[in-house]
Amino acid sequence: MPGIFISFEGPDGAGKTTALQNLVPLLKACTDEELVVSREPGGSPISEKIRKIILDITDDHMDDRTEALLYAAARRQHLIDVILPALNDGKIMLTDRFVDSSVAYQGGGREIGMDEVAKINDFAIDGHLPDLTIYFDVTPEVGLARIRKDHEEAMDRLEQASIDFHKRVHESYLKLVKDNPQRIVSIDASQDPDMVVADALAVIQKRFPDVFNGGN
Repeated sequence: MPGIFISFEGPDGAGKTTALQNLVPLLKACTDEELVVSREPGGSPISEKIRKIILDITDDHMDDRTEALLYAAARRQHLIDVILPALNDGKIMLTDRFVDSSVAYQGGGREIGMDEVAKINDFAIDGHLPDLTIYFDVTPEVGLARIRKDHEEAMDRLEQASIDFHKRVHESYLKLVKDNPQRIVSIDASQDPDMVVADALAVIQKRFPDVFNGGN
């Protein structure tokens, strides 16, 4: 069986990371295939080093295009080190963020241009888009309120950006959902967390019924 590549996307505070953590055991219970779980930026040793540079709150003078290029570089290394080996072995690859994050955050949020950032990442990923992307939708106001409640003292450089930045990110994500209906499925992340996980599980089972059919 060829591998399956699923990415999880959403603005800051959408709860996708927690949802993914809670989703993994449910997925393992309904398939016999091996799951590989990773994240971006990061996911492999070199990519994690780049992550530290990108998110360091002391790097407040980083040029926007430098930021976009660093994300693309980290993504390329993650693809080579983790994603492609998993897919080539027929495994199920789950990643917390992938290319859509750069298009939304740097392309839209930083106003570099969604098409321009997409082109940078086309070079980095060399055609390897996810088979399915689940987008956890929440308004910037709700997402940022969640972040401040949970870890305001540890907010990273992007989380500390202005509300206008986060509104542009959200609008960019909505455009990506509209423009990629075959790949991206949006779920309401403002619901109760258990409902969010249930919706994500249902989306995956509907898309890949022969793989997530109950396992043993």
